Amino acid sequence: MDSRPTFDFPGPLRIDGMGLHLREWSDDDVADLVALYDDPEIDRWTPVASPFDTEAALAYLAAAEQKSAEGRAVQLAITTDGERPRGEILLFPGTGDDRDVELAYGVGAAYRGRGLATRAVRLAVDFAHRRVGGRRIVLCIEDGNTASEGVAKATGFVLADDEPVVRTAKGRDVVLRTWSHPRNAGPLG
Repeated sequence: MDSRPTFDFPGPLRIDGMGLHLREWSDDDVADLVALYDDPEIDRWTPVASPFDTEAALAYLAAAEQKSAEGRAVQLAITTDGERPRGEILLFPGTGDDRDVELAYGVGAAYRGRGLATRAVRLAVDFAHRRVGGRRIVLCIEDGNTASEGVAKATGFVLADDEPVVRTAKGRDVVLRTWSHPRNAGPLG
């Protein structure tokens, strides 16, 4: 299917499975979001503001809500109990080709090493295959981000032949390689 992906879903959106509950962010999550994203590794590998304080969290949540309301993206808190955020997963039109569904994610330092990113990506891939559409599902990963490369491999993504994607973030050009999830790998790769 080469149609443009659709990110317009009736709320509240929730995806459950594999011991996770992916849910929309709420204003009650501000303190948890600050705790997750005011982190050197999040700063290193993502375009998220740093330092990430209450003001940054409020702006981030407002932007996520607006993108969701406009059907431009889905940003979900990764939880194990349906309540407390442990990280986040995003689905949005691909940077290199807006027919693609691009995934991005972050997991708080206190929750790394538990397979949360791998399980969240598997759930998001399954959801995207069933409900979002698009040409393919991709991850764009900066060289050297071995943790994200490990998640890509563990979830059935393969390095694509695409030209590198260059994004400017925090005053520097970031070169990202595209990893693609083959449709024939099955949704939970």
